[in-house]
Amino acid sequence: MTTPKLSLTDTAVTKLAVDALIVGTVQGTDGLQLAPGSEQVASAFDGDLRQVLTSLGATGKADEVVKLPASGKLRAAVLVATGLGSSASGGLTGEQVRRASGAAARALTGVDRAATTLSDVDLSAAVQGTVLGAYAFTGYKANSGDGPVSEVEFVVADAKADGNAHALKGATAIGEAVNTARDLINTPPNDLFPASFAERAGELGRAVGLEVEVLDDNALRKQGFGGILGVGSGSSRPPRLVRLRHKGPKAAKKVALVGKGITFDTGGISIKPAAGMEEMTSDMSGAAAVVATMVLAARLNYPLDITATVPMAENMPSGTAYRPGDVLTMYGGKTVEVLNTDAEGRLILVDAITRACEDEPDYLVETSTLTGAQVVALGKRTPGVMGSEQFRDRVAKLSQAAGEGGWPMPLPEELRGDLDSKLADLANITGHRWGGMLAAGIFIEQFVADGVEWAHIDIAGPAYNTSGPWGYTPKGGTGVPVRTLAAVLADIADQG
Repeated sequence: MTTPKLSLTDTAVTKLAVDALIVGTVQGTDGLQLAPGSEQVASAFDGDLRQVLTSLGATGKADEVVKLPASGKLRAAVLVATGLGSSASGGLTGEQVRRASGAAARALTGVDRAATTLSDVDLSAAVQGTVLGAYAFTGYKANSGDGPVSEVEFVVADAKADGNAHALKGATAIGEAVNTARDLINTPPNDLFPASFAERAGELGRAVGLEVEVLDDNALRKQGFGGILGVGSGSSRPPRLVRLRHKGPKAAKKVALVGKGITFDTGGISIKPAAGMEEMTSDMSGAAAVVATMVLAARLNYPLDITATVPMAENMPSGTAYRPGDVLTMYGGKTVEVLNTDAEGRLILVDAITRACEDEPDYLVETSTLTGAQVVALGKRTPGVMGSEQFRDRVAKLSQAAGEGGWPMPLPEELRGDLDSKLADLANITGHRWGGMLAAGIFIEQFVADGVEWAHIDIAGPAYNTSGPWGYTPKGGTGVPVRTLAAVLADIADQG
């Protein structure tokens, strides 16, 4: 992960000696419009900038980037016009600025120094979008090509104002946390397996002062983590459970975070089709997001007591693998009949959730690439949010404001009976295809302690981008839902 050098400037944009100057364009009802912050640039072009950009095919639509030489009208060498989309709904949103900043950053590969006027619209969003858009994962390439833009200045009215400095620091930290998660997700499974993942999580945690505890397979067996051990039993690389704790100043609330860490998912004995199985390297995206969020919590020193419980396992078929028909005794004593070994995520998660609830948290947030049904219901970009109704809605609202688009989903009572087992307390699937995302949420609900406000965020689609890059989102690991988790923690710290 390489973050450009970021700074604030209140120098007039016409006097900025940079390689590229970024301005925003808007898709207006009567053609292309210039976004706030571009007034001085337009004046330098004698008021003809809209016409010049239109003649080059610019429309202001989202993800559009148009470059033109400044031709001596500015001290910048190149003007970069990045589209924000339509403002017809009543003003530009932070997500539009974030996405346009990301598209511009992606277009500035190999550039040394740039400045942006999008900070005049929304500084935090402009910073986040730049950090996220400049991301590249090149560690496994012999020739990585040109690097991301080296330095970006954000144009503001007062570069010394405390509020602007605070916004720059916070937005940079959140963007870097997302990129930390992306790095973990994009690391191939021959290098990121339970033991190495646990080691990396521990290194990241200790570097920022987190308390770190790692349980190996012997400790898991001794303490009765039957779900994690069962799922990991088919692999030659044993499972782990990582615990990270941040104790913030004057912490009034306790928050538990849990993330699914299946470092590779073949489906086990209930093996997946070969097509697309390589994407299952991303099945630890929930764990990556939680680890990265804990690092962020320490960096920003949230006034909360936050503990992450992160189960890690590799789901493989072998002579020692768990089977459909097995009954597992979970941590805490409940038993689960396994009807499908490809519904493994919930088995390791509920072990972790039961352990997390022993800390008596006020809130519990769990995230996972849990069900293909999430993609069927909500598509590739919209996480499903389930849980305690009031807290679920709060998390979904914060997710939408953060630009990750979480959507509240129900936990219908009638699906609970479909998880009944003839042998055990529960079965791990319903046995039918209907409401699979919701049934998984109901399964998880059975292991959340009474009185704990909780939310489950299913990111099966949003965690990994299999198509081309867009906005600030690269191909591969996206880092969703780090920004949602950060927003939830900040909101709990502020509101309780």
